[in-house]
Amino acid sequence: MKFAVSGKGGVGKTTFAAFLIKALADAGKRVLAIDADPDANLAQALGIKESSTIVPIADMKDLIEERTGSKPGTIGGFFSLNPKVDDLPDRLAIKIDNIRLMVMGGVKKGGSGCICPESALLKQLVRHIVISRDEAVVMDMEAGLEHLGRGTAMFVNKLIVVVEPGRRSIETAFQIKRLASDLGIKNIALVGNKIRNQEDERFIREALNDFEFLCFMPFKEEIIEADLKGVAVFEKDKETLETIKNIIQEKIL
Repeated sequence: MKFAVSGKGGVGKTTFAAFLIKALADAGKRVLAIDADPDANLAQALGIKESSTIVPIADMKDLIEERTGSKPGTIGGFFSLNPKVDDLPDRLAIKIDNIRLMVMGGVKKGGSGCICPESALLKQLVRHIVISRDEAVVMDMEAGLEHLGRGTAMFVNKLIVVVEPGRRSIETAFQIKRLASDLGIKNIALVGNKIRNQEDERFIREALNDFEFLCFMPFKEEIIEADLKGVAVFEKDKETLETIKNIIQEKIL
């Protein structure tokens, strides 16, 4: 099972990804969690201590040069577009019980179309993880789905888009759907987050009535408390964790 989680910044996609990862792990799955958002926060949401000290793979200059044959930060020139990556999940993942986490980082030059060693390594690594690994994989993406290529995206079982009550979040959901269609992803579902009342849920349902909805998550002060205290979101909000566990049993597993 391979899941990509996306959405506009600030809607709570990393929070949902953390709940999904924990729910899958508690269901007995070996989970490989991938933080593919340049604004990496998944480690903190999972309760990993000193998460700010984790070095993203995109910043591992020696590794990138070793595997691609070219120094990071260079554009053009010759480097491998098919570097060896199959050993990296076992070498670089941070282990928490039956959850393992890899932080990809972002390519800081050239945008999503960057032809550079960093981009080549990250995309090949994501391709290997999605196509060849046999764990449950949950990828916390940015809205642009930067690390997914057409040959990789078709192996994603479900793209989950997190939305909140707000027009910018709704527009981002439509943009992600268009990107997903270009990549060949057809199985898309939504999670409504930060729901305060029935009017919030009704607004999202009416604005996105062509989408499948997995669930709606209420606004919770506990999520803010978890962030302030640097603990896992599911340690402070066990009710939402149980909701996600029920969803994966009913709609995913």
